[in-house]
Amino acid sequence: MKKFLNNPDAYVAESLAGLAAAHPTLTVVTDAAEGGATFVRRTARTRPGKVALVSGGGSGHEPLHGGFVGVGMLDAACPGEVFTSPVPGQMLAAVRAVDSGAGVVFVVKNYTGDVLNFQMAAELAVEEAGIAVETVLVDDDVAVQDSTWTAGRRGTGATVLVEKIAGALAERGAEMAAVADMGRRVNARSRSFAVALTACTTPANGKPGFLLPEDEMEVGVGIHGEPGRRRAKLASAREVAKLALDAILAEPVFAGAQAGAQAGAQAGTGADGGDVIVMVNGLGATPLSELYILFHEVSRLLAGRGVTIARSLVGNYVTSLDMAGASFTLCQVDDEMLELWDAPVNTPALRWGL
Repeated sequence: MKKFLNNPDAYVAESLAGLAAAHPTLTVVTDAAEGGATFVRRTARTRPGKVALVSGGGSGHEPLHGGFVGVGMLDAACPGEVFTSPVPGQMLAAVRAVDSGAGVVFVVKNYTGDVLNFQMAAELAVEEAGIAVETVLVDDDVAVQDSTWTAGRRGTGATVLVEKIAGALAERGAEMAAVADMGRRVNARSRSFAVALTACTTPANGKPGFLLPEDEMEVGVGIHGEPGRRRAKLASAREVAKLALDAILAEPVFAGAQAGAQAGAQAGTGADGGDVIVMVNGLGATPLSELYILFHEVSRLLAGRGVTIARSLVGNYVTSLDMAGASFTLCQVDDEMLELWDAPVNTPALRWGL
Protein backbone atom coordinates (compact mmCIF):
# COMPACT_ATOMS: atom_id res chain seq x y z
CA MET A 1 0.00 0.00 0.00
CA LYS A 2 1.30 3.47 -0.92
CA LYS A 3 1.12 6.18 1.73
CA PHE A 4 2.64 9.61 2.27
CA LEU A 5 4.87 8.82 5.25
CA ASN A 6 8.27 9.66 6.65
CA ASN A 7 8.33 7.18 9.50
CA PRO A 8 5.32 5.06 10.51
CA ASP A 9 6.34 5.43 14.15
CA ALA A 10 6.02 9.22 13.87
CA TYR A 11 2.66 9.11 12.06
CA VAL A 12 0.56 10.68 14.84
CA ALA A 13 3.15 13.22 15.99
CA GLU A 14 3.80 14.52 12.47
CA SER A 15 0.10 14.64 11.66
CA LEU A 16 -0.57 16.70 14.80
CA ALA A 17 2.28 19.05 13.92
CA GLY A 18 0.69 19.60 10.52
CA LEU A 19 -2.72 20.20 12.09
CA ALA A 20 -1.32 22.95 14.30
CA ALA A 21 0.70 24.48 11.47
CA ALA A 22 -2.39 24.65 9.26
CA HIS A 23 -4.64 26.06 12.00
CA PRO A 24 -3.07 28.72 14.25
CA THR A 25 -6.19 28.68 16.43
CA LEU A 26 -4.99 25.26 17.67
CA THR A 27 -1.95 24.38 19.74
CA VAL A 28 -0.41 20.94 20.26
CA VAL A 29 0.85 20.71 23.82
CA THR A 30 3.36 18.24 25.24
CA ASP A 31 3.11 18.35 29.02
CA ALA A 32 6.38 17.28 30.64
CA ALA A 33 4.72 17.25 34.06
CA GLU A 34 2.45 14.44 32.85
CA GLY A 35 5.21 12.32 31.34
CA GLY A 36 5.18 13.99 27.93
CA ALA A 37 1.40 13.73 27.52
CA THR A 38 0.22 15.26 24.24
CA PHE A 39 -3.09 16.95 23.54
CA VAL A 40 -4.62 19.52 21.18
CA ARG A 41 -6.21 22.62 22.65
CA ARG A 42 -7.55 25.97 21.54
CA THR A 43 -4.72 28.48 21.35
CA ALA A 44 -6.88 31.01 23.20
CA ARG A 45 -7.38 30.32 26.89
CA THR A 46 -10.77 29.13 28.12
CA ARG A 47 -13.03 32.02 29.01
CA PRO A 48 -13.42 32.34 32.80
CA GLY A 49 -16.54 30.56 33.97
CA LYS A 50 -16.98 28.55 30.79
CA VAL A 51 -17.43 24.78 31.04
CA ALA A 52 -14.69 23.05 29.03
CA LEU A 53 -15.32 20.08 26.73
CA VAL A 54 -12.59 17.47 26.30
CA SER A 55 -12.76 14.41 24.09
CA GLY A 56 -10.33 12.06 22.40
CA GLY A 57 -9.58 8.56 21.25
CA GLY A 58 -7.32 6.66 18.93
CA SER A 59 -5.94 8.48 15.91
CA GLY A 60 -6.98 7.40 12.43
CA HIS A 61 -10.51 8.85 12.60
CA GLU A 62 -9.64 12.37 11.47
CA PRO A 63 -11.03 14.95 11.62
CA LEU A 64 -12.34 13.40 14.85
CA HIS A 65 -11.31 14.62 17.46
CA GLY A 66 -8.66 17.30 16.95
CA GLY A 67 -10.50 18.74 13.95
CA PHE A 68 -13.42 19.63 16.22
CA VAL A 69 -11.41 21.72 18.68
CA GLY A 70 -12.46 25.35 18.50
CA VAL A 71 -15.17 27.86 19.24
CA GLY A 72 -18.54 26.16 19.65
CA MET A 73 -17.17 22.63 20.11
CA LEU A 74 -14.24 21.14 22.03
CA ASP A 75 -11.71 22.95 24.17
CA ALA A 76 -9.21 20.10 23.90
CA ALA A 77 -8.76 16.66 22.35
CA CYS A 78 -6.48 13.82 23.41
CA PRO A 79 -5.14 11.70 20.53
CA GLY A 80 -3.90 8.17 21.10
CA GLU A 81 -1.81 6.21 18.68
CA VAL A 82 -3.65 4.80 15.66
CA PHE A 83 -6.77 2.96 16.90
CA THR A 84 -5.38 3.04 20.46
CA SER A 85 -6.90 4.84 23.41
CA PRO A 86 -5.10 7.85 24.82
CA VAL A 87 -3.79 7.41 28.36
CA PRO A 88 -5.14 9.03 31.55
CA GLY A 89 -2.14 11.36 31.77
CA GLN A 90 -3.18 12.99 28.50
CA MET A 91 -6.71 13.64 29.71
CA LEU A 92 -5.49 14.96 33.06
CA ALA A 93 -3.03 17.33 31.38
CA ALA A 94 -5.80 18.58 29.08
CA VAL A 95 -8.18 19.08 32.01
CA ARG A 96 -5.63 21.12 33.91
CA ALA A 97 -4.94 23.24 30.82
CA VAL A 98 -8.52 24.11 29.85
CA ASP A 99 -10.45 24.23 33.13
CA SER A 100 -11.50 27.76 34.00
CA GLY A 101 -13.22 26.97 37.27
CA ALA A 102 -16.56 25.80 35.86
CA GLY A 103 -15.63 22.14 35.43
CA VAL A 104 -14.96 19.85 32.48
CA VAL A 105 -17.24 17.56 30.47
CA PHE A 106 -15.69 14.48 28.89
CA VAL A 107 -17.19 13.17 25.64
CA VAL A 108 -16.21 9.50 25.44
CA LYS A 109 -16.90 6.95 22.71
CA ASN A 110 -17.99 3.60 24.11
CA TYR A 111 -14.83 1.54 23.65
CA THR A 112 -13.43 -0.29 26.65
CA GLY A 113 -10.01 1.39 26.61
CA ASP A 114 -11.45 4.88 26.19
CA VAL A 115 -14.04 4.35 28.92
CA LEU A 116 -11.53 3.04 31.47
CA ASN A 117 -8.88 5.67 30.77
CA PHE A 118 -11.27 8.62 30.79
CA GLN A 119 -12.82 7.31 34.01
CA MET A 120 -9.40 7.13 35.65
CA ALA A 121 -8.58 10.63 34.43
CA ALA A 122 -11.86 11.98 35.86
CA GLU A 123 -11.01 10.48 39.23
CA LEU A 124 -7.49 11.94 39.13
CA ALA A 125 -8.85 15.36 38.16
CA VAL A 126 -10.96 15.45 41.30
CA GLU A 127 -8.36 13.91 43.63
CA GLU A 128 -5.23 15.72 42.42
CA ALA A 129 -6.53 18.97 40.98
CA GLY A 130 -9.92 19.50 42.60
CA ILE A 131 -11.55 19.87 39.17
CA ALA A 132 -15.09 18.59 38.74
CA VAL A 133 -15.67 16.33 35.72
CA GLU A 134 -18.83 14.87 34.18
CA THR A 135 -18.81 12.24 31.43
CA VAL A 136 -21.07 11.81 28.40
CA LEU A 137 -20.81 8.31 26.95
CA VAL A 138 -21.58 8.00 23.23
CA ASP A 139 -23.04 4.61 22.22
CA ASP A 140 -25.01 5.15 19.02
CA ASP A 141 -23.98 2.24 16.74
CA VAL A 142 -26.93 -0.14 16.29
CA ALA A 143 -24.99 -2.76 14.31
CA VAL A 144 -23.95 -4.82 17.32
CA GLN A 145 -24.93 -4.79 20.97
CA ASP A 146 -21.77 -6.26 22.52
CA SER A 147 -18.39 -7.11 21.02
CA THR A 148 -14.78 -7.85 21.85
CA TRP A 149 -14.15 -4.10 22.05
CA THR A 150 -17.24 -2.89 23.92
CA ALA A 151 -19.89 -3.62 26.48
CA GLY A 152 -23.02 -2.35 24.78
CA ARG A 153 -23.17 -0.36 21.56
CA ARG A 154 -20.11 1.22 19.99
CA GLY A 155 -19.65 4.99 19.89
CA THR A 156 -19.41 6.38 16.35
CA GLY A 157 -20.95 9.21 14.32
CA ALA A 158 -23.12 10.71 17.05
CA THR A 159 -19.91 11.90 18.71
CA VAL A 160 -19.84 14.82 16.26
CA LEU A 161 -23.43 15.79 17.08
CA VAL A 162 -22.83 15.57 20.83
CA GLU A 163 -19.70 17.71 20.61
CA LYS A 164 -21.42 20.33 18.45
CA ILE A 165 -24.67 20.70 20.38
CA ALA A 166 -23.24 20.37 23.89
CA GLY A 167 -20.33 22.57 22.84
CA ALA A 168 -22.70 25.33 21.74
CA LEU A 169 -24.47 25.21 25.09
CA ALA A 170 -21.14 25.45 26.93
CA GLU A 171 -20.18 28.42 24.74
CA ARG A 172 -23.34 30.19 25.97
CA GLY A 173 -22.20 29.84 29.58
CA ALA A 174 -24.43 27.00 30.77
CA GLU A 175 -23.48 25.11 33.92
CA MET A 176 -21.64 21.80 33.75
CA ALA A 177 -24.65 19.66 34.66
CA ALA A 178 -26.74 21.26 31.92
CA VAL A 179 -23.99 20.78 29.30
CA ALA A 180 -23.56 17.12 30.25
CA ASP A 181 -27.31 16.52 30.26
CA MET A 182 -27.59 18.01 26.78
CA GLY A 183 -24.82 15.74 25.54
CA ARG A 184 -26.60 12.70 26.95
CA ARG A 185 -29.86 13.86 25.40
CA VAL A 186 -28.28 14.10 21.95
CA ASN A 187 -26.73 10.66 22.34
CA ALA A 188 -30.02 9.14 23.48
CA ARG A 189 -31.74 10.44 20.35
CA SER A 190 -29.00 9.38 17.90
CA ARG A 191 -28.32 6.10 16.13
CA SER A 192 -25.73 5.09 13.51
CA PHE A 193 -24.95 2.25 11.10
CA ALA A 194 -21.98 1.73 8.76
CA VAL A 195 -21.15 -0.32 5.68
CA ALA A 196 -17.63 -0.98 4.37
CA LEU A 197 -16.46 -1.90 0.88
CA THR A 198 -12.79 -2.30 1.81
CA ALA A 199 -10.71 -2.57 4.97
CA CYS A 200 -8.38 0.17 6.17
CA THR A 201 -4.58 -0.08 6.24
CA THR A 202 -2.75 1.07 9.37
CA PRO A 203 0.58 2.82 8.76
CA ALA A 204 2.55 0.41 10.94
CA ASN A 205 1.03 -2.72 9.40
CA GLY A 206 1.09 -1.70 5.76
CA LYS A 207 -1.65 -4.07 4.65
CA PRO A 208 -5.45 -4.20 4.95
CA GLY A 209 -6.86 -5.28 8.30
CA PHE A 210 -9.16 -7.80 6.63
CA LEU A 211 -9.98 -8.97 3.12
CA LEU A 212 -13.28 -8.52 1.35
CA PRO A 213 -13.94 -10.20 -1.98
CA GLU A 214 -14.66 -7.78 -4.82
CA ASP A 215 -18.35 -8.66 -4.79
CA GLU A 216 -18.91 -8.40 -1.01
CA MET A 217 -19.36 -5.72 1.66
CA GLU A 218 -19.21 -5.68 5.48
CA VAL A 219 -22.61 -4.69 6.87
CA GLY A 220 -22.47 -2.94 10.23
CA VAL A 221 -18.69 -2.44 10.33
CA GLY A 222 -16.99 -0.61 13.21
CA ILE A 223 -14.72 2.41 12.80
CA HIS A 224 -11.63 0.31 13.57
CA GLY A 225 -12.56 -2.35 11.05
CA GLU A 226 -14.43 -4.46 13.61
CA PRO A 227 -16.78 -6.96 12.00
CA GLY A 228 -20.42 -6.04 11.70
CA ARG A 229 -23.61 -8.03 11.50
CA ARG A 230 -22.68 -10.00 8.41
CA ARG A 231 -20.96 -10.12 5.07
CA ALA A 232 -23.26 -9.55 2.13
CA LYS A 233 -23.11 -9.29 -1.64
CA LEU A 234 -22.26 -5.84 -2.92
CA ALA A 235 -25.49 -3.86 -3.28
CA SER A 236 -26.62 -0.64 -4.95
CA ALA A 237 -26.53 2.71 -3.15
CA ARG A 238 -30.31 2.54 -2.85
CA GLU A 239 -30.15 -0.89 -1.19
CA VAL A 240 -27.33 0.15 1.15
CA ALA A 241 -29.20 3.26 2.26
CA LYS A 242 -32.33 1.20 2.89
CA LEU A 243 -30.63 -1.48 4.97
CA ALA A 244 -28.90 1.20 7.08
CA LEU A 245 -32.11 3.16 7.64
CA ASP A 246 -34.08 0.00 8.38
CA ALA A 247 -31.59 -0.80 11.15
CA ILE A 248 -31.63 2.74 12.54
CA LEU A 249 -35.38 3.37 12.35
CA ALA A 250 -36.11 0.03 14.01
CA GLU A 251 -34.76 1.59 17.23
CA PRO A 252 -37.43 2.60 19.79
CA VAL A 253 -36.23 6.21 19.82
CA PHE A 254 -37.68 6.67 16.31
CA ALA A 255 -40.92 4.76 16.89
CA GLY A 256 -42.90 7.85 17.85
CA ALA A 257 -41.80 9.76 14.78
CA GLN A 258 -42.91 7.07 12.38
CA ALA A 259 -46.15 6.45 14.27
CA GLY A 260 -46.90 10.16 14.11
CA ALA A 261 -46.25 10.24 10.39
CA GLN A 262 -48.52 7.25 9.80
CA ALA A 263 -51.30 8.76 11.91
CA GLY A 264 -50.98 12.06 10.05
CA ALA A 265 -51.20 10.32 6.70
CA GLN A 266 -54.28 8.35 7.75
CA ALA A 267 -55.94 11.52 9.03
CA GLY A 268 -55.01 13.42 5.90
CA THR A 269 -53.31 16.14 7.92
CA GLY A 270 -49.91 15.77 6.29
CA ALA A 271 -48.28 15.89 9.73
CA ASP A 272 -44.54 15.35 9.76
CA GLY A 273 -43.16 12.36 11.56
CA GLY A 274 -40.38 14.29 13.27
CA ASP A 275 -37.31 16.36 12.47
CA VAL A 276 -33.88 14.76 12.25
CA ILE A 277 -30.30 15.73 11.67
CA VAL A 278 -28.81 13.34 9.12
CA MET A 279 -25.10 12.74 8.68
CA VAL A 280 -23.84 10.63 5.78
CA ASN A 281 -20.21 10.18 6.68
CA GLY A 282 -17.34 8.86 4.59
CA LEU A 283 -15.02 6.36 6.23
CA GLY A 284 -11.93 7.74 4.51
CA ALA A 285 -11.75 6.63 0.87
CA THR A 286 -15.29 7.13 -0.44
CA PRO A 287 -15.65 9.91 -3.04
CA LEU A 288 -17.89 12.78 -2.04
CA SER A 289 -19.99 12.19 -5.13
CA GLU A 290 -20.86 8.70 -3.86
CA LEU A 291 -21.75 10.09 -0.43
CA TYR A 292 -24.18 12.48 -2.13
CA ILE A 293 -25.72 9.56 -4.02
CA LEU A 294 -26.27 7.85 -0.67
CA PHE A 295 -27.71 11.03 0.85
CA HIS A 296 -30.14 11.35 -2.05
CA GLU A 297 -31.40 7.85 -1.31
CA VAL A 298 -31.65 8.61 2.41
CA SER A 299 -33.65 11.77 1.76
CA ARG A 300 -36.01 9.91 -0.55
CA LEU A 301 -36.55 7.08 1.92
CA LEU A 302 -37.11 9.40 4.88
CA ALA A 303 -39.58 11.50 2.93
CA GLY A 304 -41.53 8.33 2.24
CA ARG A 305 -41.74 7.70 5.99
CA GLY A 306 -42.81 11.23 6.84
CA VAL A 307 -39.55 12.12 8.53
CA THR A 308 -38.24 15.64 7.86
CA ILE A 309 -34.52 16.29 7.44
CA ALA A 310 -33.98 19.48 9.40
CA ARG A 311 -30.20 19.67 8.96
CA SER A 312 -27.59 17.55 7.21
CA LEU A 313 -23.89 16.84 6.98
CA VAL A 314 -22.28 14.99 4.07
CA GLY A 315 -18.54 14.34 4.04
CA ASN A 316 -15.67 12.87 6.05
CA TYR A 317 -16.15 13.50 9.77
CA VAL A 318 -15.44 10.18 11.53
CA THR A 319 -13.14 8.14 9.33
CA SER A 320 -11.27 4.85 9.54
CA LEU A 321 -8.02 5.83 7.81
CA ASP A 322 -8.45 4.79 4.16
CA MET A 323 -11.50 2.55 4.49
CA ALA A 324 -13.96 2.74 1.59
CA GLY A 325 -17.40 2.87 3.11
CA ALA A 326 -19.99 5.11 4.72
CA SER A 327 -21.82 5.52 7.97
CA PHE A 328 -25.30 6.89 8.50
CA THR A 329 -26.33 8.83 11.62
CA LEU A 330 -29.80 10.11 12.49
CA CYS A 331 -30.63 12.28 15.49
CA GLN A 332 -34.23 13.16 16.35
CA VAL A 333 -34.09 16.80 17.40
CA ASP A 334 -36.26 19.42 19.06
CA ASP A 335 -36.19 23.21 18.67
CA GLU A 336 -33.58 23.74 21.37
CA MET A 337 -31.22 21.20 19.86
CA LEU A 338 -31.62 22.73 16.40
CA GLU A 339 -30.92 26.20 17.75
CA LEU A 340 -27.72 24.93 19.34
CA TRP A 341 -26.79 23.08 16.14
CA ASP A 342 -27.14 26.34 14.20
CA ALA A 343 -25.06 28.30 16.74
CA PRO A 344 -21.69 29.61 15.49
CA VAL A 345 -18.83 27.14 15.26
CA ASN A 346 -15.24 27.64 14.15
CA THR A 347 -13.11 24.49 13.99
CA PRO A 348 -10.96 22.98 11.25
CA ALA A 349 -13.72 20.53 10.29
CA LEU A 350 -16.92 22.49 11.00
CA ARG A 351 -17.36 26.21 10.45
CA TRP A 352 -20.49 28.31 10.16
CA GLY A 353 -22.28 31.33 11.62
CA LEU A 354 -19.17 33.44 12.21
